[in-house]
Amino acid sequence: MNPFFKRLSAVIRFAIPVAVCLCLVLVTIIPGLNASPVKVTLLMQALEAAQWEPFVQEFNEKHPDIELEIIEGPNATNQVEDLYTSSFLLGNSPYDLVFMDIVWVPKFAAAGWLRSLSDRVSSAELADFLEGDINGGRYQGELYRMPVRSDGGMLYYRTDLLDQGGYKPPNTFTELLDISQTLQKQNLVEWGYLWQGKQYEGLPAMFVEVLAGYGAFWVDPATLEVGLDSPEAIEAVKFLRSTLEKQVSPPGITTYAEEEARRLFQNGDAVFMRNWPYAFGLLSADDSPVQGKFAIKPMVHAPNYPSGACLGGWGLGITTSSKHPDAAWEVAKFFSSEDIQRRFILATGYVPSRRALFNDLEILAKYPHYSQLLEVVENAALRPPIAQYAQASDILQRYLSAAITDQMTPEEAMNKAANETRRLLGAGS
Repeated sequence: MNPFFKRLSAVIRFAIPVAVCLCLVLVTIIPGLNASPVKVTLLMQALEAAQWEPFVQEFNEKHPDIELEIIEGPNATNQVEDLYTSSFLLGNSPYDLVFMDIVWVPKFAAAGWLRSLSDRVSSAELADFLEGDINGGRYQGELYRMPVRSDGGMLYYRTDLLDQGGYKPPNTFTELLDISQTLQKQNLVEWGYLWQGKQYEGLPAMFVEVLAGYGAFWVDPATLEVGLDSPEAIEAVKFLRSTLEKQVSPPGITTYAEEEARRLFQNGDAVFMRNWPYAFGLLSADDSPVQGKFAIKPMVHAPNYPSGACLGGWGLGITTSSKHPDAAWEVAKFFSSEDIQRRFILATGYVPSRRALFNDLEILAKYPHYSQLLEVVENAALRPPIAQYAQASDILQRYLSAAITDQMTPEEAMNKAANETRRLLGAGS
């Protein structure tokens, strides 16, 4: 064969495999270069969505392969829950993540709407969070929610009034009542104790703290045992009734939610108030009559029993319908990270879910009371993490409201509440 053709044949034999390999590389790489980022969506209350917007932009800049979109929903928590629920029931939910209240976890997990996160995060990593927040994100031993921000009920008290009366802050229910009545008799204040007595979710949230303070419980999630008709639980109801009978609380307390109590306390009309951390900033405002005249502490309790703080708060779970669970997990990690939590807390005044941030120097410089908040939220009292929580809450609300409005005796109301709850759990088990 002609030497020229020999050389040409050798070049062709070499060039063909190279060309094939190059084509394969181009076929693999070029679509990737032109691919759109994976879109991850979640629904959130409009007010909070606006607070998260700068962090959403930051996430998208740091993750060019993921596009996070927050869909603004109603500001009413129950309406957001209904929208999530409807989307799951209808199928083909558009949401990759659920930004959820702690009490949604058992319902959503039991329905099969959430993916377990247990294999995505280690025990060592979870140890950096408040124990109650982690436990509140579990259902039947599996983790379904990463905490983003926490919340907890606490006792606000007027430091100036206690100083005038020569009192230390109360630790027990009896001390709270005694101090209130004495200061009222001295005409130093109109009302002693403000709490949430309206028939809504805030009522059982408040009540689990009183139950814990009497050593009682609502529902044991492990055994589904109901404790509402125990002598200790009935004593808890009697305490709430006594605040009305002794005129320590105003007669309208049975219609009060958080804001009604907060406004009355902020006007200087009460010594004590049960409320959430959000109230601290409002009470500390420059135009607040009680600015610099109040402090916080864990809730009161009966002797020999612990204080309890109803744990609230919000976190992120991944939906089973998500086509991009790994991308969704990147969002959950970002939102719950220490750096993002620190900056979000500094910007909004919410409560962190990471324990270290309660003693973070930058946070304490802006919110000095956060070191006290840690003691409050570490005494967590969880609403029962059961699949039928919404129905159980409705039962307790109805009968507890009947007891505190004197339509039923505490014994009658709690016996009925306990029996109806047992029927609910028996039918649902």
